[in-house]
Parts: sequence; structure tokens; C-alpha cells
Amino acid sequence: MPELPEVETTRRGIEPLVLGKQVVQVLIHNAALRWPIPSDLDAILPAQKVCSVERRSKYLLMNFERGTLVIHLGMTGHLRVCRPGEKRRKHDHVEMLFSDHTVLRFNDSRRFGAIFWTETNPLLHERLVNLGPEPFEEGFNPTYLFQLSRKRKVAVKPFIMDARVVVGVGNIYASEALFRAGISPVKPAGRLSRKAFAMLVQSVQEVLSEAIAAGGTTIRDFMDTEGRPGYFSQELRVYGRAGEPCMVCGDVISQTRLGQRSTFHCRKCQK
Repeated sequence: MPELPEVETTRRGIEPLVLGKQVVQVLIHNAALRWPIPSDLDAILPAQKVCSVERRSKYLLMNFERGTLVIHLGMTGHLRVCRPGEKRRKHDHVEMLFSDHTVLRFNDSRRFGAIFWTETNPLLHERLVNLGPEPFEEGFNPTYLFQLSRKRKVAVKPFIMDARVVVGVGNIYASEALFRAGISPVKPAGRLSRKAFAMLVQSVQEVLSEAIAAGGTTIRDFMDTEGRPGYFSQELRVYGRAGEPCMVCGDVISQTRLGQRSTFHCRKCQK
């Protein structure tokens, strides 16, 4: 599933290919995504220009002159910009044709993605309004986490994966950040000190920054490609490495289930 770094990489790849372009036609081949695609997009978007492409959590915000297209990639969704005449692929559910004859296509084989339209502040959309701070915002800091976690018995890993606490810390990145911070994923969030949260904030930001940079090196060209950014797999220190030696101490990496998610950690390095 695309996480924050992959969505940010998609944003950086798509924006220069669509910025300032005017829509001339929208084709909806299959509106049955996780939530139905608005049926009137083909009437709303033509003659409007793309003003910017932003990101909030794992949502892409394609801002037009009179509103915003809110896009979630779901589990298998991706975007690509195609040259004129390129044949439509299986699972290309939506096409946005521009005045220069290029086409933005949304492809989603499992159809868990979503596309919404809003003419008001997109940050107040029902899917976004209750989200926590971005991991690189000033609001995501040790004091914030320390105060929010008091008397909380929930384990720290699901705590930082809760999008109401902070957005974008998915399963892979939570495991990696906790390893770098030396914190056991099963430790109750309410028992962590302010110092431990300071280490965790730094680790979350480092892991996500490195993952975005790794994805960025694979952008190359979002035109006539799969439109899929690279993942951070070559840098993983614990995730997916059950039974292998820890890169720091040599002990065996453990795998457990926590919050219905596979969790990887080193029992010796993480306390």
C-alpha cells in the first residue's frame, strides 16, 4: 500500500507534468471505487486549469481554479501522464485530457482508491478534518506526544500509527522508527518519557525523509510509465527481516502481531 513517502513521491512526479494545464475532457470508465466517483466531474473540470498539486497525509490534493480534486490511491492505485494516442490499460478507471493532448490516468486494480471533489477548503473535508499533524510540522513534537499519551495503555506502535495522532507513519515506517529510537513496539505509550518521545520524533522524521529521498531517485518520468514510485525496501533494518541478525547487535529479529499488523523488532536493542 502506498504510504506517505510514496504519495509524496507521486505528488512530486505528477505536479510538473500537469501544472498550469487546462482540462478539456474527463472520462470515467468505472466509477465504482471505494466510494463512487462524482458523476458530474465531466461537467465540472473542463475549462479549469491545474493550479497546484499538494498532499495531506496520504491524500493528493489537485487544486483547480474553482475547487479541489481529493485523490486517495488506496492499496493499488497510481497515476501516470500519457502521451496522445497511448492505449488505455486495464484498470484505467479515470482519464483527464488536457489541452496539450496529454492525459492523466488513474489506475487501480483493486479499486480501494477514492476520488472526491470539493469547492470548499479541502482540509475541512470529512476525510481530512480529523487528521493529526504532519510528521514534519512543528506541531509534531515530543511535548505533543508526551501529553497526548498520558494514561494511555495502547502500545506505542499503534499509537504512532493512529492518523489522529500523526499522519503518514505506516506499518513499515513505524517499525523502522521505533528500532532507530531503541523503543520496543509493545511498550505502552503512556510509559514513555519525554526524552523517549524526542528520540522517536527524530527517528520518524529521519526514516520518512530518507524514504522520500529514495522514492525521489526513482521518479525519473511519470509519463508513459507505471507511475509507481520506488519503495524504501533496500534501507529496511528490521521490517521483513524476521529470523535474520540485527544489523546493530547481531541478535535475531523477532516478528509478532500487534494491532493486527506484523511487527518486527530487536528484543535486545529495543527496550
